[in-house]
Amino acid sequence: MLRTLVISPNWIGDAVMAQPLLRRLRELHPDRPIDVLAPTWVAPVWRAMREVDSVIESPFKHGSLQWAERRAFAKILKARGYADSYVLPNTLKFALIPWLAGIKRRVGYKGEMRYGLVNVMHHDDKAAPRPMAQFYAALADKPVRQLPRPDKLPEPEMTVAPELADAAIARLGLPAGTYVAFAPGAEFGPAKRWPAPYFAELAQTIVANRPDAQILLLGSPKDRAVCDEITALVPGAHNLAGSTKLGEAIALISRAAVVVTNDSGLMHIGAALHRPVVAIYGPTDPRHTPPLSRLAKMLWLHIECSPCQQRECPLGHQNCMKQILPSDVWQPLQPMLAAA
Repeated sequence: MLRTLVISPNWIGDAVMAQPLLRRLRELHPDRPIDVLAPTWVAPVWRAMREVDSVIESPFKHGSLQWAERRAFAKILKARGYADSYVLPNTLKFALIPWLAGIKRRVGYKGEMRYGLVNVMHHDDKAAPRPMAQFYAALADKPVRQLPRPDKLPEPEMTVAPELADAAIARLGLPAGTYVAFAPGAEFGPAKRWPAPYFAELAQTIVANRPDAQILLLGSPKDRAVCDEITALVPGAHNLAGSTKLGEAIALISRAAVVVTNDSGLMHIGAALHRPVVAIYGPTDPRHTPPLSRLAKMLWLHIECSPCQQRECPLGHQNCMKQILPSDVWQPLQPMLAAA
């Protein structure tokens, strides 16, 4: 049986936003299994998508070409029998893999001088880039230069088996209650982080109004320090940053009554799991990478200097985030909690 290979982006949020592409591929070829080649840290995202038959974890190191390793790995892929491939990263080294594996149809965007490696070439308009979900989903269809933004962007969908969520809760010893997930980190940089004292004040407001609320602080080991700042002010909050693998974090989010988050990969996961999300934006643009769910609410001031797309505030004040107050977040969050 012929198969389809999808090569994953390296970012968690981008992987989530690529799910509508898989949905479209399944519509076009309902009997063709879809494999995803993904970095280890992104693999749990793809395992939570119904359309994926197999996730193959990439053995390659970040940033290096590793020509011999890619050629050897391509031989393994060739034996699986792929009819087509979709190269989601825009770099040359990822386009090498399906070419070396002899996959006849190799689809992707122009990227880094990839003519020949990609033989079904799509193009994005740098002056008006496609929103990420549309950017990836467009690869399923014939390339077009102009692609109007649809009235409604495709919404990613992920699922978690109930037993996986039960296992994560049991392993971590979390008490019963109404779970409220906070994602106070941001891999991109500190400019995207809503201040930790604001998260703490919001947590205090939530617990005062919902005594059964359990605040779950989620993130990577890099986010441990900012979560420590929150638990110093709210000792009852559960600092799970670095204590959970991504698969467990996904499972916990699936049980959350609401997710409060910066623009991050966990934000997109919350939206794809159809959890109510309050997303806080500052230096990035929610028109390009919004949480795609009818249950999501976005807060963005769009002040004069925003979006700057910088990792650190170039003006040193971070007003785009600091001027969004805890009371501003509590306003859309309150009815979400009431409905839980």
